[in-house]
Amino acid sequence: MTTKISVLFYLRKSKVNSQGLMPIYQRITIERERFDISTGHFVEEMKWGTEMGKMKGNSEEARTINSRLDLLKNKVYEIEKRLFMGEIKINLENFKNEYLGKKARDRYLMPIFEEHNRKIKELVGQEYAAGTLERYETSLKHTKNFLLWKYNISDISIEKIDYSFITEYEFYLRSVRKCANNTAVKYIKNFHKIINICLANGWLTKDPFANYKSKVKE
Repeated sequence: MTTKISVLFYLRKSKVNSQGLMPIYQRITIERERFDISTGHFVEEMKWGTEMGKMKGNSEEARTINSRLDLLKNKVYEIEKRLFMGEIKINLENFKNEYLGKKARDRYLMPIFEEHNRKIKELVGQEYAAGTLERYETSLKHTKNFLLWKYNISDISIEKIDYSFITEYEFYLRSVRKCANNTAVKYIKNFHKIINICLANGWLTKDPFANYKSKVKE
């Protein structure tokens, strides 16, 4: 596990309650991104050890709260281990979903493809040629038409994209669109870039292109 995760407990002084007690918050930082969440415990400021990140002393209150903070810290590293063992990318979004018990929201192909093309368009003349944008716009159009042709849908969850999807897409390009070999390979390559974006962001845990091979003919 190479992803760096750190845990910090601190008092949120801006949320002092009517009894003059301050809430203890947990800050979880993953690769410089962080989220803060209340532990549900309140203490007097004078009883809190800022450098230690826990209550000072050995009173029953201190032992009880510090023990619960240790459990929360252990929960963080248990989740880290669970994500690692499940081959799920350890980033802030995946961690928060697991920590809060939320199901990761489905991500759909079209918005990701369209956002990619929008960024290409913004960089035409700087990093990309106009022809590059045109090729990706055509690839997007072919992908939309393939979804309608094969599944009668306008979009698809990226989790449903597998080896079969890719081979069927290639068949569509060659048969319905009458693309020559190198043209079909080019469109599949463009689509592969979108999948790589999903993998890099941790939205996909398995590469549907893992067993796919295509060859450009000279």
